[in-house]
Amino acid sequence: MKAIALVVLLLLSIPGVAQIKALVGGTLIDGFGGKPLQNSVVIIENERVKAVGQIGKIEIPKGAEIISTEGMSVMPGLWDMHVHLYINGHSDYTHWQKKYMNSAKDIIMPASAHQLLMAGVTSARDLGGPLDASIAVRDRINKGEIPGPTMYMSGPFIQHEPYPGTETYRWGVKGVAEARAKVQQLRKAGVDCIKLIDQDQMTMEEVLAVVDEAHKKDAKYPNGLKVVGHSHRPEEIRRGMKAGVDCFEHTGLAAAPEYPEDIIAMIKERTAQMSLGPLFWTPTVEGLYNFEYTRDNPEALDNTNWHLGLPDSIIADIKKSIEKPGQLSYFQLNPIRKPTLERKIKQLKEAGVVLLVGTDSGIPMKFHCQSTWNELDVWVNKFGFDPMYTIRAATYWPSVAMGVDKDFGTVTEGKYADIIAVKGDVLRHIDLLQDVKLVIKKGKRYK
Repeated sequence: MKAIALVVLLLLSIPGVAQIKALVGGTLIDGFGGKPLQNSVVIIENERVKAVGQIGKIEIPKGAEIISTEGMSVMPGLWDMHVHLYINGHSDYTHWQKKYMNSAKDIIMPASAHQLLMAGVTSARDLGGPLDASIAVRDRINKGEIPGPTMYMSGPFIQHEPYPGTETYRWGVKGVAEARAKVQQLRKAGVDCIKLIDQDQMTMEEVLAVVDEAHKKDAKYPNGLKVVGHSHRPEEIRRGMKAGVDCFEHTGLAAAPEYPEDIIAMIKERTAQMSLGPLFWTPTVEGLYNFEYTRDNPEALDNTNWHLGLPDSIIADIKKSIEKPGQLSYFQLNPIRKPTLERKIKQLKEAGVVLLVGTDSGIPMKFHCQSTWNELDVWVNKFGFDPMYTIRAATYWPSVAMGVDKDFGTVTEGKYADIIAVKGDVLRHIDLLQDVKLVIKKGKRYK
């Protein structure tokens, strides 16, 4: 028997020999929004989905590894469209930047990526980080050298002027020529999108130059680069809309109860133009919405999943920084901001934007092992969003937003096998996603 097992292992390790898995018995939510498929069978061959069907209606190849998903919800791997691999829950950004910048590439960002993957996040968009480390970590993941989601990296923020001490990952621009030059530098480095912030502090000509340079098509970027813009302040949105920003982030730093009428009118005018495709928006509400609960019920901060990949010294530093959650200056306006979140996100939805699940994961007390499922939970259980709508905002629509829906975003024949599963009915109990039992990324089982 040992000899037979050894032969099988050797055959599976030989290039060209198909490695076949069959996920059998679960209820499949494929990501397209239709009726879930009960008693499903998903055949995976090497990295991709070979076939999808039902027990008794599809043949399972001989020799396939059978993985039972009985009693489970099977679905595409989650996307988180707004993460920061470089940070991991520490409350003092200035301290973190000074002490750990040299650890970003080899320790912190790989640890964050691994934590995301173990939470069922098989694809993620990192919006703002040191350029060399961002590209290196993304490429190491793609080569299979370290575990993590398929990452889409913006590299440094583009803004009028970097905040003191943040020049490594925030690039200022002064004038149209420099705006174009910085985007060209990022394109040459191989980023996956451009992150634009504080555009209300730039000249309109600079904003237009950033977006125009990013959108240019060439052999390396046949569809150009998407531009992701902050929307903390009304004028950021106005300028971003005029310039053609592809996706907006957040719902605003201040306590204004809703978006101004002129902005909603601009959004409606844009979403009415089908030829331009969807206007995407990542509201990132859970960190703000859940602060008071976390402050008063801090047990979740003791979840050791966020320790994965971090040395004891960094774990201790993070713990010390958040030992008094109620005193963190980062969240002191939250009791006033929290009531505005539901109104604003529903304004956006009613205006026709396509909402995407993203979390700002890595901000104080928001760990990569927890943030994503918390966002879905708030949408469904606090804001009353349909669970299927919410799941599509974390699977199908992100793949469309990044222009990779031919390969990702749904459990479909021919696409990469990025699949997760949880015990129970996730459409009835969305918070089951806090305990993902099965994680498969590009056909490889990680959990």
